[in-house]
Amino acid sequence: MSLTRVPRPRRFLTCAPRFFDVRYAINPWMREDTEVDTDLARAQWETLIRAYRDHGHRVEFIEPVAGLPDMVFAANSALVLEGRVFGSRFHAPQRRPEQLAYERWFKAGGFDVHPPEAVCEGEGDLVPAGPFVLAGTGFRTTRAAHQEVQEFFGVPTISLLLVDPYFYHLDTALFILDDQNIAYYPEAFSPGSREVLERLYPDALIATRDDAMAFGLNSVSDGRHVFVAPRATGLIDQLTDRGYVPVPVDLSELHKAGGGIKCCTQEIR
Repeated sequence: MSLTRVPRPRRFLTCAPRFFDVRYAINPWMREDTEVDTDLARAQWETLIRAYRDHGHRVEFIEPVAGLPDMVFAANSALVLEGRVFGSRFHAPQRRPEQLAYERWFKAGGFDVHPPEAVCEGEGDLVPAGPFVLAGTGFRTTRAAHQEVQEFFGVPTISLLLVDPYFYHLDTALFILDDQNIAYYPEAFSPGSREVLERLYPDALIATRDDAMAFGLNSVSDGRHVFVAPRATGLIDQLTDRGYVPVPVDLSELHKAGGGIKCCTQEIR
């Protein structure tokens, strides 16, 4: 049966990879001696920006800061709901200066920013899902931050334990298809967390490890179009079967630092 999915225009904050590099190793994807093609990273990122605009989405930009090679991963900077900004407090000291840069951007735009007391890495581990916020922990964001998020937004926040270091952020293991459903890789989660997801989303799209390792779950969906890593071929086939429209965007150069499409995309709600 063919389904007609309806897209919803989104507002995204992004940061050009002008200073992108791999200078340190803070996740299993990173190697300190990795050579990075900055021109290729920039070209791939620009392809993502064009894809967003071509599909009707508003894209805004924060000025990159020299010496902050991971600032391109804008999703880690905050969670924004109903115009309220819950900021970040990075686990890795190398990334902590990003917090102030993003905070200044939001404040300049008229937003009030709540700085978390606990370690929290924004949309990397906080995924709005209809009436809930799905919240990852295990490697970066702490459970205490989940409690802060619930108190700040007044939205039920569901803790999910990540157990595979390759999926160190929730947005590498799960993404929202629409207000009712998700796609995820079950083995990235503890047994109890898998049971929670099974109860909440019995019709979820289940990804293989190959597709997850190809950054297929670090995707962005507008409810119809899914901006997805092209190497996640099995996932792309499943999306098509479910009535979604895959929009493949290759960010392979940015994968060297453990990030992909969603990592580069902060949604302003």
